[in-house]
Formats: sequence, structure tokens, C-alpha cells
Amino acid sequence: MVDPVAARAQKGRGAISNPDGRFEAARRIAVDDGWPRPEEDDPPPRATTLTVDASRTIIARNESPDIPFEQSINPYRGCEHGCVYCYARPSHGYLGLSAGLDFETRLFFKPEAARLLRTELSRPGYRPRPIALGSNTDPYQPIERRLRVTRQILEVLAAHRHPLTIVTKSAAVTRDIDILAPMARQRLAKVYVSITTLDPELARRLEPRASSPRLRLAAIGELAAAGVQTGVMTAPIIPALTDHEIESLLEAAAAAGATSAGYTVLRLPFELKDLFREWLETHAPLRASHVLSRVAGLRGGKLNDPRFGSRLTGEGEDARLIAARVRRACDRLGLGRNDWALDTSLFRVPAAPSPQLDLF
Repeated sequence: MVDPVAARAQKGRGAISNPDGRFEAARRIAVDDGWPRPEEDDPPPRATTLTVDASRTIIARNESPDIPFEQSINPYRGCEHGCVYCYARPSHGYLGLSAGLDFETRLFFKPEAARLLRTELSRPGYRPRPIALGSNTDPYQPIERRLRVTRQILEVLAAHRHPLTIVTKSAAVTRDIDILAPMARQRLAKVYVSITTLDPELARRLEPRASSPRLRLAAIGELAAAGVQTGVMTAPIIPALTDHEIESLLEAAAAAGATSAGYTVLRLPFELKDLFREWLETHAPLRASHVLSRVAGLRGGKLNDPRFGSRLTGEGEDARLIAARVRRACDRLGLGRNDWALDTSLFRVPAAPSPQLDLF
């Protein structure tokens, strides 16, 4: 009999299902009664929908001690890349939506981002600190080509010499080299390209609408050739699925031009635990129990550990081994030797709108 979960997998989408959000008052549960279903009863493939995010502020402040930035901007909510392991998926629950297919098909964008940013940078007492783009959802997901929200943010930051970092799984970041390269020459910009695996087939199933590993490596090379300080994030490392690639992935990134590296291990908060289990049972059924067992081994026997200090890198012998492998590979490849801090001293406060204009 055909597995009803596998039968629902959609081409180009990471999540297998669309469970109700954890804040919903009721839950819907699909039941297979064993009777064959006519094909016309299957739901049509999900199209991506866009909704305006009318947020009145644009800079988010971070107080987490294990994240190396104080400020971030997310031009989009939800992400069409569809990475099944994305820790941001549960955030869609705050919108009354699912962490599953809703997260990668029901997207929100911030058309006023540039104006809001300019206003916040001009506020009295604002202290310039590097702003991270891509801390939650990818700033270069496919809709950026048309909406250009990220580019408009970059234009504001460049105009006022404000430092930034970018983390992305998209080669589309190279479209903004004309902004990033001059900023990098002033130590105002760094880019980190996130690569999970070098296996194109595995990447297609794990992160179906992100750029292929080959294109991401090419993007590192193009950014580096333009003088942009570029690093690689091996994120997330998935035990028993991608951890065997740690050294080869770092070698490929260094050969492409990366000068620094970072990593995280898989974490599965809230609804993500069930979504990732579904994905494993569909795409890697023979490894499913082993992968989940290894993940639990990093988290004190649970599939998630939200504690600061261990949530990004895990704990235990397996976590120590991963950390040692990354550290030794980086030392051997020179990743991190040419790293430098961003410069906040060049920041220029945007001119406030003149109230005299109201007289005209």
C-alpha cells in the first residue's frame, strides 16, 4: 500500500504536511481509512502567496548570549526555499499559520522596510552596531528578485555607512555585489553563504528551492573575487545524514574563496520535530531512527534543547567531536586567519525630514 504521507509530498516543497499551528484552538488530523482515493481528490500543488507585512519597526534586537549580533532585519516572513530543517518554521504559528507548507508558501514582505530603517537610524541615541540580514528567514529567497526589499535595505545602509552581515543559501546575493563590494572595502559588509551538503540530490530534497551547492560555491568565488569578505556556514550539520561531509564541505568553500567558517548542529524546536521526522520517513526511511537517535544524543536525550550555550552546537561526546573536526579543518585550511571586525565608526546619521516642508 502506498504510504499516505509519501503520497502527499509535493515537488519543490520541503515539508510533507501542513499541521495546524500550536496556538490554534482545534487540530485537524488526516486519517487513512484504507480505501483508494481517486486522483481528483488530491489537493492541487500549492502556489506561493504574498501578503504585505505592515510592521511599524524594522530592526529586531537580540539579547541571546550565543548569537554574535545585537541587531537584525528580516525583510520577509516565511521562506520559499523550503528547507525542511529550518528553525524559523515555528514562527509562522504567531501568524495563525502552519510551520509546514504554510511557512514556505504563505509569505509576508515588508515594502516599507527602507523607509522604516531610515527612520530608526535617525532616532536620537541610536548606536550603530552591525545589522544581520538573514537571521531568521533568507533575505535572498526567490521573491527578492521581483520585490527587491533586501536591495532597498542595502541601499540605505550603504548610503549611511552602516555595517551589516548577510547569511544566505542563495547565489542571488551576487546581484548586489555593486553595493556590497564598496561597503566591504570600508569594512562595512560581510557575507556568509550557508551550505548544508555538497550532494545535489540530497540538497534538492532538504532545501528544494535554495540554490544548488555548486551555485553557492560559485557565489562564494564571485563575492571573494569582488573583495567581499566571505565565509561559509556549514549549517545545520545533521548527524548520520550530512556530518560525514564536514571536512570536504569546508575544503570546497576554502577553495572557492571563503576566508572564515561557522557551523550549527540541527535543532528541532516545537512543530519542527514532527515535520523533520515526516521528512525522514519519506525521503530517508532506513536512516530515520538512527538520525533522530543521534540528534537526541546531542540534546541530552531530547530532540531539542533550548538552553543558551548548547542549543546551537549541542553537548556530549558527539558534539565535542563535531566541534573538534570543524576546528581542525579550519586551522588546516586557514579559515579565520584573515577575518576582521566590521567598522562602526563611519556611520552617518540620516538627515531628519525638515518640518518646514509642511508649510508648502
